[in-house]
Amino acid sequence: MSKKWYIVHTYSGFENKVKTSLEERIRRYGMEDKFSDIVVPTEKVVEVVKGEKRTSARKVYPGYILVKMEFNKETWHLVQDTPKVTGFVGGQNNPVPLPDKEAEKIIRQMEERSVNPRPKYDYLPGEKVIVTEGPFANFNGIIEDVKPEKGKVTVLVSIFGRSTPVELEFGHIQKAG
Repeated sequence: MSKKWYIVHTYSGFENKVKTSLEERIRRYGMEDKFSDIVVPTEKVVEVVKGEKRTSARKVYPGYILVKMEFNKETWHLVQDTPKVTGFVGGQNNPVPLPDKEAEKIIRQMEERSVNPRPKYDYLPGEKVIVTEGPFANFNGIIEDVKPEKGKVTVLVSIFGRSTPVELEFGHIQKAG
């Protein structure tokens, strides 16, 4: 029987604890051959706190983990009876597996974002920001345009009384006020 990816619903905030508990239960019951991977989908995010850049991990799907396993009664019970697990997504007794392409896409995004962290905040046009780095550090401005795919914003900064558009990285600004 081949292993497939399943989405397991957990108590929000307990995803890592569920992963650890599930790994312990798999070892305790000698089912290592029935499971191959357990993933808590996370991404690295960058935020500026008090002028310092901080990188942290953020859960992409809070309350969910991915489990690659052979699905049968024993494995179902092992997962289902793990503390803080509320069940499988896509049918309690006979869940639909996640297509391999979807699971691979989620894992690939996690790997890409570990190299290129995303900004923690989403910015919108019209928001007031403070520039934290570069030649315009400590200048106030208003976001004119957001380019999330590039991680950049165009900010209107007042220079000598004139609004001047400046393209900045998300990590070089923070919300004002």
